[in-house]
Amino acid sequence: MSKQSRISRRTFLARAAVGACAAPWLLPARAAGANDRIVMAGIGMGGQGRGDLGAFLGFKEVQVVAVCDVVGRHRAMAKDMVDRTYGNTDCRAYEHFREVLARPDIDAVLIATPDHWHAIIATEALMLGKDVYCEKPESLTVRQGRTMTQVARRYGRVFSGGSQRVWEDYNWFHKMVRGGAIGEVREAWVNVGGPSEACYLPPVPTPPDVNWDMWLGPAPWRPFHPSLITGGFRPYRDYSGGGMTDWGCHGFGGALFTCNLHQTGPIEIIPPDGKDHPQLTYVFANGVRIYHGGGWGGLLSFKGTRGELPARGKEVKEQPLPDIQIPNYRGKGGIFGDFLYCVRTRERPFRDIEIAHRTATHSHLGNIAYWLNRRLKWDPVKEEIIGDPEASRWLDRPMREPWRLA
Repeated sequence: MSKQSRISRRTFLARAAVGACAAPWLLPARAAGANDRIVMAGIGMGGQGRGDLGAFLGFKEVQVVAVCDVVGRHRAMAKDMVDRTYGNTDCRAYEHFREVLARPDIDAVLIATPDHWHAIIATEALMLGKDVYCEKPESLTVRQGRTMTQVARRYGRVFSGGSQRVWEDYNWFHKMVRGGAIGEVREAWVNVGGPSEACYLPPVPTPPDVNWDMWLGPAPWRPFHPSLITGGFRPYRDYSGGGMTDWGCHGFGGALFTCNLHQTGPIEIIPPDGKDHPQLTYVFANGVRIYHGGGWGGLLSFKGTRGELPARGKEVKEQPLPDIQIPNYRGKGGIFGDFLYCVRTRERPFRDIEIAHRTATHSHLGNIAYWLNRRLKWDPVKEEIIGDPEASRWLDRPMREPWRLA
């Protein structure tokens, strides 16, 4: 790593403090309705990151000026994408995210690193006045999600979570259920993968273009394995929450929004016992139950006081769509356009960090119930596990030195 890339936390936070002091007196150009481009950078340029980067490059109001990754070939591919789009070689490629965040010309950042890095990079970006689009799951722990939400509010930044499927894939369910097609909704089933586990991959020599210590960052140290830098980190607890948080942020996010529970949380989480509770069960204060697995309709299934969706034995097309309007994306261009619109207007996006955090928390609590194999009582207002100190310890994780949330 170059000397320049080693920006200390003290120096970095000093710069953030200067920005914080000035913030109340400076109105962002986007909020003033300026017609200039939104200057962006991408941090975490693996497969998903480059996919998101390509989406942002498709908007004429965006100018991408920097990309960042601790894997050299990922940096090179991302830089090449940007340079080919603009027909020049101006895009800067960085190994350390703090070099990117220190640039005052950058308005917004795309964060698509592995999950264990999201909270640190996002909070530091917010403190330096950047708006944030962060891939799901936005957090590795419940406490990280709440911290990101608080920092976004404190610094007045736009923060969009990255689950496009909640609206784009599942809005038929939203409209049907909220429109009363099955009466009052009482149950939902979400068919996604299970919890993450400990990582026991064999050691492999680290390639010369990989900064492995930086890839691990706040996670416990372990030897390099190539699958971890190519999307294979999700099954492992140190870096992600498994299928429960990966597709869970899509699936549970869709179920929560359909049931109008996306701004709260369950009051009890019951692990499967092979008897009365064949699936992990979330119980909400209004009596609605959401189950992990066991559905019949693909990823999502719903049951209400007057029927089921999808209706078993019937074609989906035979069910008329209610003529109702549900708040969703602003602007044009899907979830990416929604974010860009809100960067300009300073409105909160469809997947605002508070809602994204609630969805991720839903998945995190399910994982804790699985890992400990016992019921959890949850206070969704205080965001506390009630009467279980051991389970409460899983609401956050220690970070490897010198990393910590700002």
